Amino acid sequence: MIDIFAGWFSALGLSETFDLVLANIVVGIIMVVVAFLSKFLFEKLLIKPIEIIVRRSAFKWDDYLIKHRLLYKIALMIPAIVIALFARAFPAIEDLIYKLVATYLIFIVAVVIDSFLDVLTSAYQSLETSKDKPIKSYITVVKIMVYIVAGVIAVSVLTGISPWGILSGIGAMTAVLLVVFRDSLLGLVASIQISKNNLVSIGDWIEVPKFQADGDVIDITLTTIRIQNWDKTITTIPSYAIISESFKNWKGMFQAGGRRIKRSVFIDTSSIRFLDDELYERLYRIEILRPYLESKKKEIEEFNKKNNVDVTEPVNGRRMTNIGTFRAYLMAYLRNLPGTNKNMIIMVRQLQPTDTGLPLEIYAFSSDTSWVNYEALQSDIFDHVFAALPHFGLRVFQNPTGRDVRALGELFVSGKMAVPHPSAGEKSATINNDEDRQIDYH
Repeated sequence: MIDIFAGWFSALGLSETFDLVLANIVVGIIMVVVAFLSKFLFEKLLIKPIEIIVRRSAFKWDDYLIKHRLLYKIALMIPAIVIALFARAFPAIEDLIYKLVATYLIFIVAVVIDSFLDVLTSAYQSLETSKDKPIKSYITVVKIMVYIVAGVIAVSVLTGISPWGILSGIGAMTAVLLVVFRDSLLGLVASIQISKNNLVSIGDWIEVPKFQADGDVIDITLTTIRIQNWDKTITTIPSYAIISESFKNWKGMFQAGGRRIKRSVFIDTSSIRFLDDELYERLYRIEILRPYLESKKKEIEEFNKKNNVDVTEPVNGRRMTNIGTFRAYLMAYLRNLPGTNKNMIIMVRQLQPTDTGLPLEIYAFSSDTSWVNYEALQSDIFDHVFAALPHFGLRVFQNPTGRDVRALGELFVSGKMAVPHPSAGEKSATINNDEDRQIDYH
């Protein structure tokens, strides 16, 4: 082809040297134009119709071919193929053109494989099982290997050295590579363990105290895990931190279908007492408590009668207490309350008494694991607990407040509280300033 153009230019009266140079330039321009024109036609005549068919199809996975532009990346090979066909027109640099084209094609093939792996990843992530077994980290490893192999082959093509010889040279740099890619290697091992043991999946709510991370996992890569915290900030932690550090995964709670309620109310121990007839009759009117009172009263009477207990003294034998009856009431209340998970533990228990009273703990599970609904249910339960306590003759323990101190001062000022008698010879004195109030000091 160059000879043809050189002959034409020679016929025009140009010098032989200039003819050859000008012919090479013209052929080079034609080669570039044909190369990119071929790519343009390939995209317009082949890729565009395919896109239309894909977008109209009901099959969803083929949409990822368009999303990741796989066909357009394949089209990048067209110019290189055209240039290779024109290589014979340049005998002096034919070998160099072939080497450059081969190197270009090697990397384009790597790019196409990369895009194809993205298509597979997107298709897999559309499946429900992808949340439990993410493959993004494995795909990242494969991509790295593809580019490493492409780089080795490209260097081998350009230098004429065997790929095995190049790999031998790389082996001498292993120590350096281990230092440079330390996090990547640790992340690779951690990703394999995370996936194999199903420790973390996208969408899981996890807490990693060391990194102050508390929220949903939004991305898992070879080296990092991204967590969107509840304040909408994003924390990025290394993958190997999940293996080497302690963390909490709330996934089990959602899978079990119950969110734990574990909260205590502190009872003033001075309000705890035995049930007398008046309190018993009042509590008997509570419908959900009635079966407990009837069975418990019968059980206690039989026990005391069998053991000849002197019931005139309250501490003899067995008796019902207001705190025990209140526990039974809460158990019945929780079992009948919509929103609690009846298939999981429901328990009302006493904890170790403290200087702030007797902790009465409610231990149960909500059937709705949604945070907002869970908090609403928990608040409803304790709203009812605080409101119901006085009906059982119980009081909540509460440290004195400023209002309590002011009320006490007002009693002294108004003269409605007894004060110590000024006489030093008496051990006790009583001042009755109110017919309904009388306080003795000893």
